[in-house]
Order: sequence, then C-alpha cells, then structure tokens
Amino acid sequence: MTRRVAIIGTSAIPVGRHQTKAEEPLQVLEQEIMTKLVVDAVADAGVEKKDIGSLVLTLPRPYTLQKYFSTFLVSHLRLQCTGSVLEVMGNGMTGAVCFDRACDEILLGRTNVALAVGINMEAATSASEHAMSSMRTTGDVDFHASGGFIPISWYAMDAMRYMHEYGATREHFGAVAVKNRWHASMNPLAQYRKPITLPEVLEQRPIVEPLGLYDVPGRSDGAACLVLASEEVAKSLGRPYALVRGRGFCHDGSHQINEVPNDMTELIAAKQASATAYAQAGISAKDIDLAEFYAPCTIVEVLVSEAVGFFGRGEGAPAAAEGCTKLGGQIPISTSGGLTSRGHPAYVTSLYNYCEMADQLRGRAGERQVANAQLGLTTGELGNYNAALVHVMEAQR
Repeated sequence: MTRRVAIIGTSAIPVGRHQTKAEEPLQVLEQEIMTKLVVDAVADAGVEKKDIGSLVLTLPRPYTLQKYFSTFLVSHLRLQCTGSVLEVMGNGMTGAVCFDRACDEILLGRTNVALAVGINMEAATSASEHAMSSMRTTGDVDFHASGGFIPISWYAMDAMRYMHEYGATREHFGAVAVKNRWHASMNPLAQYRKPITLPEVLEQRPIVEPLGLYDVPGRSDGAACLVLASEEVAKSLGRPYALVRGRGFCHDGSHQINEVPNDMTELIAAKQASATAYAQAGISAKDIDLAEFYAPCTIVEVLVSEAVGFFGRGEGAPAAAEGCTKLGGQIPISTSGGLTSRGHPAYVTSLYNYCEMADQLRGRAGERQVANAQLGLTTGELGNYNAALVHVMEAQR
C-alpha cells in the first residue's frame, strides 16, 4: 500500500534574538522553548501524546551546550517512541532533511504520527566565532576558508555573474528585498517587520559587492515544531491539512561552486530536484500557486525562481521588479517574508518554510493569505545550491 504524509499541526517562536550570553544571570533554556512548541503543535494537530511514534530533531548549533539533545528532549517530554528518535544535519538543508526524515518514518510504516522539530541558537555568539564556523562548514577548509570565503561571498559571485550575463541591476535585487519586507510586515513570526523602500535598500552599506545590508539575512534564533501524520490519520481528524504530493532531491556532485567549468547561475540541483517533485506530483511549474524558498540572499530567490521553472533564464530579476512574485502577483514567493525579512535561523529555517506553507494551504495566513491556494512548493538548499530538496504540497480542506 502506498502511504502519503500530511502536515497536521505547527508551532514556532518569532524569529529574533533569544539566545542569552553565558554570563547573564537568567538563561534561556532550549528544552523549555521546545517543550511548549511541541505541546502547542500537538494541540493544533488534534492528536494525543501517545500517538507520537517518532521524533526527528535538527542537530543544534555547536553553541548549544547540551549534546544528544534529541534524547534529552524526548526525556523532557516523557515521550515513548517506538519508531525512531534521531538528529539530522545537512548545513542549510538541515530543516528540510529533518522534515524529509520525519516523512520517511511514516512512509516506512514505523509510525502514523511523527514530529519534526528544531531549535537554532546563535544570536548571542560572537560574530568572529560564528564567521570562523561558517567558513569551515561551507567551503573547502584547505582552500576556501584560508581565503576568507563566507556564504555571502558565494552568492555575491552569483549576483555579479548574473548581472554580467543578463543585464540585471541592483534595483532588480532590491525589489526582492522590498517585497519580502512587505510580506514580513504581515507575519507575526518575522524578525524584521518595518516596511522598506527601494531607495532605502540601495543606500545601505555593502556586505559583499554587489549585495548590500538588505540583500542578505541577519543572524537570528528560532525554533519550530511540525506534526506529521499519515493521510489516513489526517483525514480522520476532520481538519484542514497540507498533503505532501511530490518530493525531489539532487546533489550535483560539487562542493559549493564546481571547479569543473559550468554555468554557476543555472542551479542544476534545484532544477533537477523540482522536476522530480513535479513528476511525482503529476503537475508542472505552472500549476504551483505559491512558493517558499530557502533563499539566503535576494539573488538566490531570483535564481531559484528560474531553476524551478517559474521564469526563463534571465527573466527572474525583471519579473521580481515588476511585482510578479508578490502577493497578488503571478506567483507569490516567500509570503512569510523570506530569509531576508522573516529571518534565517539557519538550521531550522526550512521548518519555518513548512510552517508558512501549512498555514497558507490550511487558509490560516491572515493578511498574507494567497487566495485559493491549492498547490505550494518548498525548497531547501545546501551551500551554493550544489544540492536541493524540493517538496510539492496540496491543500486538503
């Protein structure tokens, strides 16, 4: 029998600064945050504690002192799991991999209800320590790290190449930042909610040319919990749910930008993964009503919008500037505010994407609700898009 998986419950804290410094007298305890989120998400789902058979956790940042956090959390919750309890790590793809593995627990018949949970604490960690860790995790430690490459450096190179090939401008990228901030202004989970204008984007200090302050994400903390269930369980609850219709993954065999000459802005992994997801769902890109991308910078949102088939090569930037990707446009992208405005607590960022998609497909997104949203696309990424994990989801009301 072929099983299918649905998101039936969600809960998340507002993205922002939650981590406390070691010397502060009162400490924020990660397990206390997670316990409340699990309780709230399970209540939202309409299931009971005894129904939960598996828990998949995003591996916490190295700044979290408690190790084996998954078993620690299960103990704190007093859960008895007969499926699996595990932690996963996939760099920027960690949240998406967490969701994917929780789906597998249900697809393999190990449980009918599973949790995908995660917490990312980093905001109170020094910038120098964080940068050193980022360099070691996102590039070749013997080559890239010694040159001082940080993740934004890779995306800046993408932007320069794209501008050279297609005549795109900083104004085009800036339009993405303005759009995302407008969406975030309507999202209570967003880190940055004050609307911005294009002139304000363009006048900000550069981070790595041609990307300025509002083209990139700030550092942030976050935590989220998703309750997943078999389609049979989801139907029995009598509530709206988001059904996983298709899944695609691709790793192009490179580490960051390939040393073998290729087209660095084509994002082969995202292109292939989305094609696989569309085929599994029996649809095409034109059928998608909205999308939540893992796009750390404005240029990445543009490139992914092309890779997944929403626009042709070189058309993503002008389309964004024309309003095609905003609420009410041709294909709303990042209705949550995206990574540049909703925030980017890296290891759990994709969990927030699934929360947004579940809200949209269950008709609970409030002011930012996409009218008649039926099919949605989510993406997760690894590094400079050398790998991508894509899910197609459908509203069931």
